[in-house]
Order: sequence, then structure tokens, then C-alpha cells
Amino acid sequence: MSIVLMSDPRVAAIPVADNGEPLADVRAYGELLLDDRRSDPAYAFAHLRSGVLDRLHHAQSLLPNGLRLLVVEGFRPPALQHRYFEEYAAELRAANPGWSAEELRAQASRYVSPPEIAPHSAGAAVDLTLVNTDGTELDMGTRINANPEESGGACYTLADGLPHQARLHRATLSHALTAARLVNYGTEWWHWSFGDRYWALMTGEPAALYGPTSQQPSDLS
Repeated sequence: MSIVLMSDPRVAAIPVADNGEPLADVRAYGELLLDDRRSDPAYAFAHLRSGVLDRLHHAQSLLPNGLRLLVVEGFRPPALQHRYFEEYAAELRAANPGWSAEELRAQASRYVSPPEIAPHSAGAAVDLTLVNTDGTELDMGTRINANPEESGGACYTLADGLPHQARLHRATLSHALTAARLVNYGTEWWHWSFGDRYWALMTGEPAALYGPTSQQPSDLS
């Protein structure tokens, strides 16, 4: 089954009917653990739309005993999303000077969403993994945020050749989050979203519930 990339015109064509839900703090949900590797001064990364957090809380309840969700990054301000996309695109351009602008955009979108439709900038996407009772991250086959070049494609959720335990751990994560109505971006096992344009396309919804939020990191507490 082919993966629909974030750069696909069908994603951008989804209308947004933002329901106005505020960004909420992951730290207010005691069942969810928060990692600080993507921390920023305003703790923007620790925020998600409240509806997304409610679903993560439900997903946590569906995990086997002894496992916890570890949130690594939620909301990403648009300026930061733009910087990430341009930096990765520049790396790919240097390595593949023969690529057209369209191919470069598509290949970059395997790892960083085009800024204008980015689920993270809508507060709708979360990067996360699983940990055990002592906080140790489970083997998921790659580190979180490993790009396709670094991982040889093993970052793809259904990549071939993964160790047996890594496949099981990914399946456990997927089962809980899918049951909570989040959708995965198939090039990144750790990226899940609810309510954004990609989610709407994948689930057949007529419109996204969340668009890029006007909240700024300084507004968050």
C-alpha cells in the first residue's frame, strides 16, 4: 500500500473548519509522560489541542499494564516548522542536485511537513513513543525522529526487516492510538495526529477540525 505524503495536493485541498479548541498542556494530564528533548523556552512543544490530549489519555488507558506513552513534541510554531522544512530540503537539494522542485518538495515531506499544512502547527500532531515502568524507551526499530536517509527507511511505520520486538512495539502503539481515532503518518512511526487536514483525508472527513493556530508560545503557560 502506497503512503500518501503530506505534499500530496489532496491534503492541501481539504478545507479547515477550525472548532476553536485551545491548546492545552500535556503536563495537566497526569497519565501522559513528557520528554524534554524538544523543549523550547515557552514550552510550546508541551501543548496540543485539548481534543487531541483527550484522545491520548484514552489511548494510554488501552495500553498493556506497565507501558506508558511518552510525548516528545506537540505544538510547533509555524516559524519553527518553516525552518525545519527549509533545512531538510536544503540537505536533500545538496545531495540530489538533479531533483526538480516538485520532487524535492515531495521527498522533503516524507520527514517534515510543508509549513502551510503542517499538523504540528495546528496543535493536532504529536510525536511520541512507548516507555516501560522505569521510564526506559522500548525498542521501536529506530530512534524517534530518525530520517529516511539515516535509518535506511526503517523509520517507515511498516518497514520491512525490523526486529521482531520492534514490530510488536510498533503494533502495540498503533493499536492504542488508532483505537483513539488518531492516524499515523506512514513515513514516521512516531507521528500521530487527530483533527488536521491529513487526518481528514485519511478518515474521509469533509473538513479538518484544526488549522494553524494563532496562539503564540508567549500565550502558553
